[in-house]
Amino acid sequence: MSKNLKVLLVFDSPYFVPRGYDFKEEFKEEDWGTECQVYKALCDIGYQVTMLGLYNDITILFQEVKESKPDVVFNLAEVFTQKSHFDKNIAWLLEMLGIPYTGGTPASLLICNNKAISKEILSYHRIKVPRFHTFYRDHRIWLPKRLRLPLIIKPLCEEASRGISQASVVDNEDAFNERVKFIHQSMNSDAIAEEYIEGRELYVSILGNKRLKIFPLREMKFGGFGEDEPRVATYKAKWDYDYREKWEIKNVFAGRLAEGLDRTIEDICKRAYRVLNMSSYGRLDIRVSPEGQVYILEANANPCLEIDDEFAISAEKGGLPYKKLVRKLIKLAFDKEYI
Repeated sequence: MSKNLKVLLVFDSPYFVPRGYDFKEEFKEEDWGTECQVYKALCDIGYQVTMLGLYNDITILFQEVKESKPDVVFNLAEVFTQKSHFDKNIAWLLEMLGIPYTGGTPASLLICNNKAISKEILSYHRIKVPRFHTFYRDHRIWLPKRLRLPLIIKPLCEEASRGISQASVVDNEDAFNERVKFIHQSMNSDAIAEEYIEGRELYVSILGNKRLKIFPLREMKFGGFGEDEPRVATYKAKWDYDYREKWEIKNVFAGRLAEGLDRTIEDICKRAYRVLNMSSYGRLDIRVSPEGQVYILEANANPCLEIDDEFAISAEKGGLPYKKLVRKLIKLAFDKEYI
């Protein structure tokens, strides 16, 4: 692919900035790791890169596309006006403008963002997920008899474990009611209740459109937790480094699996990726029960691409270092079937 390719790098900005803003000061901060690293990789490859930060004005995207005429958009947009469910809308606009872009299609972003929809589809295709029930705001809350305690209560459409804590795991009806109300009232979100699956927490990174490649599995280890404590990838377990150190939480490459289980996981995750209409790249969060049953917990379209996050770490272990990964995502943007 030509190194003269014109790439528009689109990402979120926490405040409005005009077109042509260079983000030099922001890129010095740790929170901007993904944007900075992708930008550097694109430049090192030799592409002609323009950056555009989106906050609350979509017209600058139209203006940039009209005047710069990029060949492809590297899409890192996850929110718009601080709302995560607008990620699919950015992809819709890029499709309407007729520009190839990296990452998931609007359909896959919508499906993966809604935990109930994704689980319904997976269940229909006989892929195991925890039994679940959705509780919408302003509707009656009750504990369904078909769900077995303990349960984990989550926001229906949030990402990055927002709204998930140790208090999310409930083992009685009062705690259940209280947590669902908390999600409704404090987070202004619908809620989903899932049966808590005991077992190993694994992360499966997948690259591709039609031909899929699965990278080496990652695992979250809960070293400091007692045997009777629920092991949950809470927001703090993922993002609070002091909390991780205190409770000896580590993300490592998965250790030994039972004979044949790695192939089973690969087959199930490829099926799940396809039936959820995922493309370009994605990550599936799974649980493997002590009996060896594989459950899909979450499907993540456009997972984090920071160089030291799960996807990039797995890709490098699988023979695709960061710059080659970025180049491959550009190539996949042109190969994708837009839906």
